[in-house]
Amino acid sequence: MKDLVFNIEKYSLNNGLEVILYPQKNMPLVSVNVWYRTGSANEQSEWDPLNHKKTGLAHLFEHMMFQGSLNVPKEMHFKYIQEAGGTLNGSTNFDKTNYYEKLPSNALELALWLESDRMGFLLPALTEEKLANQIGVVKNERLERYENQPYGLAWEKLLSLVFGEEHPYGNSTIGKMEDILSFSIDDVTNFFNTFYQPKNASLVVAGDFEILKTQKLIEKYFGEIENKSAIPGVGFIDSSIKENAFYSYEDNVSLERIYLAWKTDKAFSPDDAVLDILADLLTGTKGGRLIKKLVFEKQIAVDVSAFHFSGKYGGMFIISSTAKQGCSIDEIKSVIFDELNKVITNGIEKEELETSRARINVSFIYSLQNLDTLANQFNHYNFYLGNPDSFTFDLNRYKRVEASHIKNSAEKFILKNYAELRVIPKQNRINNG
Repeated sequence: MKDLVFNIEKYSLNNGLEVILYPQKNMPLVSVNVWYRTGSANEQSEWDPLNHKKTGLAHLFEHMMFQGSLNVPKEMHFKYIQEAGGTLNGSTNFDKTNYYEKLPSNALELALWLESDRMGFLLPALTEEKLANQIGVVKNERLERYENQPYGLAWEKLLSLVFGEEHPYGNSTIGKMEDILSFSIDDVTNFFNTFYQPKNASLVVAGDFEILKTQKLIEKYFGEIENKSAIPGVGFIDSSIKENAFYSYEDNVSLERIYLAWKTDKAFSPDDAVLDILADLLTGTKGGRLIKKLVFEKQIAVDVSAFHFSGKYGGMFIISSTAKQGCSIDEIKSVIFDELNKVITNGIEKEELETSRARINVSFIYSLQNLDTLANQFNHYNFYLGNPDSFTFDLNRYKRVEASHIKNSAEKFILKNYAELRVIPKQNRINNG
């Protein structure tokens, strides 16, 4: 396969805003994608003079960015884009918060104006009423997705076990309920002034547009937005899991589930792609080693999945499995470790590896057919690698993985201490330990 090369232009405005342009004339659409290099990990930094280190503030702020700005009344950001025939949304994770629109190319200026108005002029429109409203929205979101969702608390408990709460990834992005309910106007104002600055953001425009005209529009709307302060770093002491960590809790579920997690390395580290392939080999298809063994051969689990999470400040390899009614979670755990030890002891077959690499390659190429995905990927590479056109580099990471690399990475991480979390149906009471 030929290298994936995109005709990208990258430059910076005088205020530090990074701009990435990708003209593509195959359809009359344009995608605008803004990344702020701020996520829930930044809640651990020394950003607030009042030392308000509250979890969930980055996610709450994503909501606040849709509540209107100096020249855009509340709810009108959505209305303007949708009336122009477009779609929009935002998302927050540990490392970043992003906002994006896809709309007919003749409405590009509208999207640029909307994004610039909230980047530069959000605070004049901030009110206690808007904040209280969005605190309520986030509260309900947490109740729906965490407290009242089967197995919904498992993710944040696992994060705490693997990373510890002082690590940038030690808490869930949505935040703790007590923190959500305590947010103040000062919290939001300080967070905005610290992190929502041009020099802490990157803007991608991808699709059907004229470069020179778009550059002038970007300068017009973003060029005069001023930076407010230095961007604080994220300070923390990283450490390995010092001993195996075990935790269980009762939930309104009918089947017991086990999560096993190992602390790994950062995004785009040498082991990152290797561990992606290991996860795929274990549970990527019905023929994956763990699915085949647990679900089809032994028939003791209703599901099993594995994935590797990696970010700017670390990563973890996770395997989870839900026990079939009446089956032993201890047996499931034993089978998982048996299969992992086989990888470490015996390695993997060449055919397994080639099939997995091909599957990842096809999925990767297919995803690039979506303009929104493509625009976001430019920002993703720019954030982690400093080069928005890193598609070939990314794919080559997987092409270079050999069977020996799988064995070595499994040995490097899986033989270390791990965290184990069990979710127990409420009628089966056991002690934590």
